[in-house]
Amino acid sequence: MPQSQNNKTILVTGSAGFIGFHTTLALLKQGHTVIGLDNLNPYYDPSLKKARNKILKKYPNYHFYQGDLIDLPFIKKVLVKHKIDQICHLAAQAGVRYSLTHPHSYIQSNLVGFTHLLDETKNHKIKDFIYASSSSVYGQNEKLPFAVNDPVDRPASLYAASKKANELIAYTYHHLYGLNCTGLRFFTVYGPYGRPDMALFLFTQAILADQTIKVFNHGKMQRDFTYIDDIVAGILASLDRAYPYEIFNLGNHQPVELEYFIELIEKNLGKKAKKEFLPLQAGDVRATYADITSSQQKLNWQPTTAIETGVAKFIKWYKEYYKIK
Repeated sequence: MPQSQNNKTILVTGSAGFIGFHTTLALLKQGHTVIGLDNLNPYYDPSLKKARNKILKKYPNYHFYQGDLIDLPFIKKVLVKHKIDQICHLAAQAGVRYSLTHPHSYIQSNLVGFTHLLDETKNHKIKDFIYASSSSVYGQNEKLPFAVNDPVDRPASLYAASKKANELIAYTYHHLYGLNCTGLRFFTVYGPYGRPDMALFLFTQAILADQTIKVFNHGKMQRDFTYIDDIVAGILASLDRAYPYEIFNLGNHQPVELEYFIELIEKNLGKKAKKEFLPLQAGDVRATYADITSSQQKLNWQPTTAIETGVAKFIKWYKEYYKIK
């Protein structure tokens, strides 16, 4: 069936991941064809990835391939099989703390895999490459809020360094080959079907199980928690506009103190947390806060979900998914 001008074939890497799943679902609902790639690795419980993927597979315009981006022949095979209009690269080895103990995973996934995909994008003359960066690139910066034109030369973790490297590699491909490359610095994304290694999931799980939660920096950390629907809206806007080379912050522009975040979880669960207060952990930063001026102006993007609403939606999903009364 010939595609209308508005319906594109978009390759989404990490399509069974948290952000990738929600992005793919939104694109499928818009009528686009999505070629989904994911390695379904066991960094966290693969059953959650499979559950997300099962939802996506209900759409006839979704085509899924399981494989790894460090496997260059795998990428070549997929790109030969499908005529791709745009690439939305959301796969990565995620997590700041894991990068302290598994550095090689980040080099392989976030540098080798990234370059494999970007080089094949060029080889197949696919013009638009939108990819996930991270607020972690701001590292030890003390000026708040973080703006996209701030220097980002002091990463606090290898994960952050790998994401900064992605931005530099993407710029090189834009400069040399004219690819349209847009990097999106996500700020602490949360919501239904979220990652089990992140605070909201971990805290909810522990509180329900009467286990103690670890509260780093004695609860004085601040995070610019950003709801998944707002992140997806920013990704879709980036795909629609496909600028020659841009970096955008996608953050809620409202940093929340960790103690208040925990209070919201307690309120929605109707149960108090047992807390162990600890100092700041290696690799962590005290605060994140997004300056979204550029995203508002160039993407016409504005986050709309307050932390109170977003946490309530996550807890509702969590109880339904895990059948908790």
